[in-house]
Amino acid sequence: MRFPSHRVWSCLHATRRLHGARTVFLFLVACLWAVAAPSGHAADRPVRILALGDSLTAGYGLAHADSFVPRLQAALDARGDAITILDGGVSGDTSADALARLDWALGDKPDAVIVELGGNDGLRGLDPARMEQNLTAILDRLQRDHLPVLLSGMYAPPNMGAGYGQSFRAVFERLSHRPGILWDPFFLDGVAAHPDLEQADHIHPDPAGVAVIVARMVPLVERLARRE
Repeated sequence: MRFPSHRVWSCLHATRRLHGARTVFLFLVACLWAVAAPSGHAADRPVRILALGDSLTAGYGLAHADSFVPRLQAALDARGDAITILDGGVSGDTSADALARLDWALGDKPDAVIVELGGNDGLRGLDPARMEQNLTAILDRLQRDHLPVLLSGMYAPPNMGAGYGQSFRAVFERLSHRPGILWDPFFLDGVAAHPDLEQADHIHPDPAGVAVIVARMVPLVERLARRE
């Protein structure tokens, strides 16, 4: 349980005006109950989670209703979760692109963030070290804003070679160990290399593939919301 520091100091300051041990004790008990009570945010609206990503988040090649964010929202709604998913997916975005638009993406004041990036860095053969710098800058900013993060990992395409693939994957492995990170090892887990779950490009999931991703992600998103 976290007590807002400004409420605690207000209570302690107020006790200075009181006299009598019993009066002070009863006042402190009432004050601590007020401090520990949920803020107005929890009662006023659902937890808002930004899905910051690329075409896998944006739903490239799919009808909007079949894409990741609407399907995830529908699954959460069906479970009665007070969670709203904000769509921050932009097709074609690299980690650098997402970093450049981060201020704009955070404009809707989310309470937590899903980070799904790196696929386009890998497809373009961009330097994994630069990708790590970009992702680190994103995570640093989210941490400064006290936003819990679910980081979803990615693998480089096999045609980029084993060495590149190892360096690429190592970036996500290192970032997954940052304090406070909730880790999803691979966004396309259970979908990649399954032609019946992929579109014709063998990169993006089809509607059935999105369903697989959503089913795996729902428990993680619920955990992320509880960290808010």
